Amino acid sequence: MQLQSVEELLAGIRRWVEIESQTADQAGVNRMMDDVEGLFRESGARVERIAGSSGFGDCVSVSSPWGGEGHGDDERLGDSECRGILVLCHLDTVHPKGTLKKLPFRIEGDKAYGPGIYDMKGGAYLAFAAYQSLVREGKQTPLPIRFLFVSDEEIGSLFSRPLTEKAGEQAKYVLVTEPARAGGNAVTARKGTARYQIAAHGRSSHSGTHHPLGRSAIKEISHQVLALEALTDYERDLTFNVGQVHGGLTDNTIPEHCVARLDVRVATMDDFEYADRAVRSLQPHDPDVRLEVTGRLNRPPYRKTSGIQALFDHTKALAAEIEFDIADEAAGGGSDGSFLAAKVPTLDGIGVCGAGAHTLDEHLEISSLRPRLMLMRRLMETLE
Repeated sequence: MQLQSVEELLAGIRRWVEIESQTADQAGVNRMMDDVEGLFRESGARVERIAGSSGFGDCVSVSSPWGGEGHGDDERLGDSECRGILVLCHLDTVHPKGTLKKLPFRIEGDKAYGPGIYDMKGGAYLAFAAYQSLVREGKQTPLPIRFLFVSDEEIGSLFSRPLTEKAGEQAKYVLVTEPARAGGNAVTARKGTARYQIAAHGRSSHSGTHHPLGRSAIKEISHQVLALEALTDYERDLTFNVGQVHGGLTDNTIPEHCVARLDVRVATMDDFEYADRAVRSLQPHDPDVRLEVTGRLNRPPYRKTSGIQALFDHTKALAAEIEFDIADEAAGGGSDGSFLAAKVPTLDGIGVCGAGAHTLDEHLEISSLRPRLMLMRRLMETLE
């Protein structure tokens, strides 16, 4: 195999890491997409640039030149011979512009550090490198290979979800280059995620001279936070987390408005329906305060199907040939794989090993690069 060396892989990953691309930084995300587009065009792939909207960066769709047209206007897309391997990647990060000053790319022992290096620029670059190695050797795979690089995964794929679902219609298998779990494990299930906003509308008044006339929105939200958090049930893998509360204007004013932001994680759709009913049926503790609830399911639960099990078993056998072991597990966080797993065998968490996602300790393990690259290459070569 004509695979990139560790030094070449680190250079390529560094190049991507040093293009800062927080989701909200549309220009930064588009610079990242420029680089992806250029690399794949140089490798002879068909590339489509999808313009972002509502402040989101662009997305990039890539198709191998073999195995079907691979575009939405292909009349044969419904035919099995045109269904291929879809590689899902996101190139937005949670790190705001300027994080490189606090978390510069650096190597310490077996660790390479940088914003987004683990989640998920490292894994996305390995997927490109696996494809590039096939092209360099003049090899074609049994199935066409398609990539979708999206710009807004870190905030729930609000813009790109329809693109992902459309790409899934052309897929026989889906590979997601999210980072590996501890020990290098892949992901074959994920919790569903729902997000809500609970707004309380009370009545303002002076906290000294007219305290009895006020109706505190913050006090009301405090009651609702305790009620919501009490619904967490670890035995059901059902969690409620109020992650943000905002309200009030000044210290000496009864707050008229307050907003709580709620994250709910569920293992099954039945649990989501239970949670959704609970959130939408909230009643004000103070009858003079009005509650307003908005929100929805962001990503459905990703359950291991027989097809996913078979895909993982195949992956485990390939890893054994490369002389490393891989196990599978469920993850608490969502990914774009959650949109497709119920319809298409989907294997997630096949990116780099490391830790510290979303923090200033974010890093990948250099020793994982070549084995994970070889695994991606072998999956492309052997899935039929």
